Amino acid sequence: MLPTVAAVRERLSGEPSVAFVPTMGNLHEGHLELVRLAARRAPCVVASIFVNRLQFAPHEDFDRYPRTFQEDCARLEELGVAAVFAPDEPELYPSPQEVLVEPPPLGNILEGEHRPGFFRGVATVVLKLFNIVQPRYAVFGKKDYQQLLVVREMVRQLNLPIEIVAGETCRDSDGLALSSRNKYLNSAERREAPRLYSTLVWLKKELESGNQDYRGLEKAARSNLDKSGWSVDYVALQQQATLGLAQQGDRALVALGAARLGATRLIDNVEVFLGT
Repeated sequence: MLPTVAAVRERLSGEPSVAFVPTMGNLHEGHLELVRLAARRAPCVVASIFVNRLQFAPHEDFDRYPRTFQEDCARLEELGVAAVFAPDEPELYPSPQEVLVEPPPLGNILEGEHRPGFFRGVATVVLKLFNIVQPRYAVFGKKDYQQLLVVREMVRQLNLPIEIVAGETCRDSDGLALSSRNKYLNSAERREAPRLYSTLVWLKKELESGNQDYRGLEKAARSNLDKSGWSVDYVALQQQATLGLAQQGDRALVALGAARLGATRLIDNVEVFLGT
């Protein structure tokens, strides 16, 4: 485990190619799949563990976010990770972070609308981590679909020499996307939680059957969740590449949803490819 910026730079100074997996810890199989994907891109894999206060609003769960540092390090060691960068807050933010990365417009919708400042915090910490680790590859999961696109666009517009690699969403046997926040669910909520994914799958099937009433489908999906006790932030059909609104004739779409079940907010998405 490397706790300082200086230690990371010294350890990686002679590495010709690094693949990087940034995390907030509390690792599950989804994170480990990202590490395995990184290992297929470069011989030196680096992971970071840092719960980033900048991306949490004051009313959100920064203080109670699950932290399992020792277990995380053991799992990463088993996978042969070369280095784990685990700074404390004063190391990564030695003074108030006044220079912030403003996300592109696609960061102002969906998650950006419901969590103001979230993507600013994400983009800022990710750019700092990129500057410290200097990876050739960085791996992000598709489960946080909008985050993946925001980071990819930041890298493109700032001309960073990094390839952003997307990892598929890992799911439990009932379809629930693996997430650190799943631990917040009680037993009844855990049984209900797969409904978000099944609703998005229903949208996918409707689209594949030829239904192009996008706004009507979104409304029906929200209603399905509402009736089952969810508090829905959004269910949206968007273009995969830009997250623009789905339009007639689009072939590569993504169905995204975010909703609260009790006190736990879950997000998920399903990609849809129409035609050939």
